[in-house]
Amino acid sequence: MIMEREPDYVYKCVVVGDYAVGKTSLISRFIQKKFLKEYKPTLGVNLILKELNITDTNGKEILVNLVLWDVAGQEKYDRVRQLYYKGCSAAMLVYDITRVETFQNLEKKWLKDFTENASKDALYMVVGNKADLEDMKKVSTEMGQELSDRITAISFIETSAKDGTNVDEAFLDLIKKLLEQAGEYV
Repeated sequence: MIMEREPDYVYKCVVVGDYAVGKTSLISRFIQKKFLKEYKPTLGVNLILKELNITDTNGKEILVNLVLWDVAGQEKYDRVRQLYYKGCSAAMLVYDITRVETFQNLEKKWLKDFTENASKDALYMVVGNKADLEDMKKVSTEMGQELSDRITAISFIETSAKDGTNVDEAFLDLIKKLLEQAGEYV
């Protein structure tokens, strides 16, 4: 009989932002290494589990279960969305670099909702998605970094779910910051 190892840590992470910023595509790229070509709005929330073996700086293997909550960005889900933040360890605040309004909504809507409803020690990062559309870019890298600094996010990164740029790095950075917070990853 094969015994499965229990995870050392289980983290609940919400991936939030306006509709069509690429939240589902980021998760799909991270989990399945695929890009979803056609847009299908998330209805309510999707839950995805990713089991990861992380090696810390001392060579210790840490088994992490990352439970990703892909939260719908449409306004009709505003009321129920707050329930999904309960028990969250972290959030990815995602905007589309080609749509300024999605960037503006991060602080006034998504961060506000998250910090009002998640635990006080929950972490959050800023993710500018669709970096492959550089020629259509409306939100500069400097603007993203400035927002991240101002709201004291743990980090800022630009990604492309389409071509995979920085997608794994974003999720792994989040996990490492959570492990550091737990005193594990040094």
